[in-house]
Amino acid sequence: MRAARAEVDLGAIAENTRALAELAHPAALCAVVKADGYGHGAVPVSRVALRAGASWLAVALVEEAAALREAGIDAPVLLLSEPRVQDMATAVRSATRITVYTVEGVRAAAVAARAAGTVARVHLKVDTGMNRVGARPEAVSALVEQIVASADLELEALWTHCAVADEPGNEFTDVQLDRFEAVVAQLEGSGRRPPMLHAANSAAAIDHPRARFDLVRSGIALYGIAPSPALAGRLPLRPALSLKAEVSMVKRVRAGEGISYGLRHRFERDTTVATVPIGYADGVPRRLSAVGGEVLVGGRRRPIVGVVTMDQLMVDCGDDPVATGDEVVLIGRQGDEEISADEWAAALDTIAYEIVCGIGPRVPRHYLHDEDEVQ
Repeated sequence: MRAARAEVDLGAIAENTRALAELAHPAALCAVVKADGYGHGAVPVSRVALRAGASWLAVALVEEAAALREAGIDAPVLLLSEPRVQDMATAVRSATRITVYTVEGVRAAAVAARAAGTVARVHLKVDTGMNRVGARPEAVSALVEQIVASADLELEALWTHCAVADEPGNEFTDVQLDRFEAVVAQLEGSGRRPPMLHAANSAAAIDHPRARFDLVRSGIALYGIAPSPALAGRLPLRPALSLKAEVSMVKRVRAGEGISYGLRHRFERDTTVATVPIGYADGVPRRLSAVGGEVLVGGRRRPIVGVVTMDQLMVDCGDDPVATGDEVVLIGRQGDEEISADEWAAALDTIAYEIVCGIGPRVPRHYLHDEDEVQ
């Protein structure tokens, strides 16, 4: 076992799920567990979230849906993007709700369902302005007709995705919802309105109640991280992930000496340096030290010095006592101090999503509670 680990508090996942389910009510809650549960572990997160109030799950890839089924999870699973034609049969076999938004995708879903002897439930995605994927509003009616004309498909839902819901006051979210509701009204006029509508991600669920419709798709908030700093504190959330390691070596370094590749950092005084066996291959960005990155050692903040290397980083501990095996907290709490994924994100000009998703697979995940113990 490595002297580095990501600790995942499943109790926090359960608390966050309950808060989100209460917020979404009477809409159902969909726990988004793509990217291996945003780095937290898709299977344990799914089981706990379903027990705590979620009734749906969502993933990005066909293989992510298949992994949930292989783990024995039988809740509804939404595939958030239209699969490739050659992957549609696997999606149908995994009993996923398949997102479609092209003529070819609808046709492939019908062919795969017919071959499997089943009816595939599809969710038609509308592009209301994000311009990533989805059918243009003017193309929706024809796609709906294509779906309902097939005996092998069931149109279960119409949905869209909000591009700026994490920016309070940005009027474009209401523009998107207006466009979505106009499509819904058009379908109602022709008697083709699907039984389910959904538009809200975590941010829209928090800041735009009109976006909740029948289902709320919550990703980042499930893991205890606000969708943006502007929305922090709007919902009681508890971060579920901590990133920790142990000191692997301690040495005294003299003033004037450099450290790490390029010797870019030179010490102005004699100091104690602790080496920590975790690096950019594990998800600690190489330039974290250049933007003021710190860790916690002995309950105190200590700066990372020199560039972060692939497998290790170095910490300036000054004259504090430190020993091999001492705990180092990169993300999380130690004593009265805390370093958050949001702090890393702000320093690195990114978002906390990227930080937690970037913690690599060679970092073992340790779960603080057994799944069956979490209520």
